[in-house]
Amino acid sequence: MKRDSNLLDQQICSGGDLSDSTQEKDNPMRRLLSVLGLSALLLLPGQAPMAQNTGPDAGYLRENNFAPELDGICASGRSMSTGCDAIRNREIVDAATAPWRAIGRVNFASTQTRHHCTGTLVSEQVVLTAAHCLYNLPRKVWLPPQSIVFVAGFQRGTSEAISRGKRYVLDGTQNTDMRNFQPSPERDWALLILEDPIGREVGYLDIAPPELMQEENTDFLLAGYSGLRPNVLSLATDCGRPTIGAKNALLQRCSAMPGDSGAPMLIRKNDEFHVAGVFSSIVSQRESYASLAVSSILFADPLNELLER
Repeated sequence: MKRDSNLLDQQICSGGDLSDSTQEKDNPMRRLLSVLGLSALLLLPGQAPMAQNTGPDAGYLRENNFAPELDGICASGRSMSTGCDAIRNREIVDAATAPWRAIGRVNFASTQTRHHCTGTLVSEQVVLTAAHCLYNLPRKVWLPPQSIVFVAGFQRGTSEAISRGKRYVLDGTQNTDMRNFQPSPERDWALLILEDPIGREVGYLDIAPPELMQEENTDFLLAGYSGLRPNVLSLATDCGRPTIGAKNALLQRCSAMPGDSGAPMLIRKNDEFHVAGVFSSIVSQRESYASLAVSSILFADPLNELLER
C-alpha cells in the first residue's frame, strides 16, 4: 500500500537553481552547511515542518569529498554547474516497483539540522547504508537510531513503507560512545535495524556472492537519491567494472554526489540484482575522480550474525 508523505517545499528541483536569500547566503553557518550537502526532509504524519535547513553528508573524511564537477549544489552557489549534467542524465526508475522499492531514503531531522542519505533493505528488517550518514559532523555525535526514518520506495512525496530505526551495527572500530568518527573507507558501512519488518512487504536485495564480481556479462549500477534530484530514485550506469583498491574499496567512476551516500552498488546479471557494496563518496584524483564504495565482503559476516539471531 502506498503511503502519502508530507514533503517540505524544496528550493532545489531537477535542473533548477538555488534561491537562498541574501541573508542566508551571507550566513557563515549556512555556507558551511551548504558544503556539507543540501537535502530534503520527509515528515511523518503529524510532524510540523521546520525552517529550511541543511545537514551533514560530508563523506568519510570529514570534508567535502565530492568532485566539484559532479556537485553543483555544493560547489556552484546560486546556479547549477554544467558538471551536473551527468547527474541529470541518470535514468529515473519507478521506485514503487521491484526491486527498486527495497531501496529508499534514510532521513534524519532535528530542530537544528536535517539530511538524507540512501539505504537498501538487505533483509526484512535491516537497512544497509553508509556509517557517516549516522554521524552528526557539526555536533560530533552519533545520531540516536530512533531519530532516523527509513522510507522505502520513496518517490515524489509517496512511499511504499516507512519505519523508524531501532538500533544500528557498525564496524567494530567505531564507538558510538565516543565523539569521533573513524575516517577510513573500509569502516564506512552501517546496518540499521528497523522497528518494523517492512521488507516482508516491499522485499529486499541479497548480498552478491564474491564470485559474481568476476563473472562476465554483468552490469554495475549505483541507485541513489542524489542531492540534485532528492525526490526520485535514479541510476548511475556509467560506473564500469570496479577495481579492488586497498582494504576492499571498490573504485569506479559512477556519477554520484551527496545524497547518494549509502546507496547500493548493484550487480545486474540476467535481470537479477545483488548488492556488491555500499557507496561512500567521490574522491578527487588530480584532474579526474573515482567513486568509492565499501565491498560487501566487509559487512557480510556482521549481517549474517544479525540474521542468525
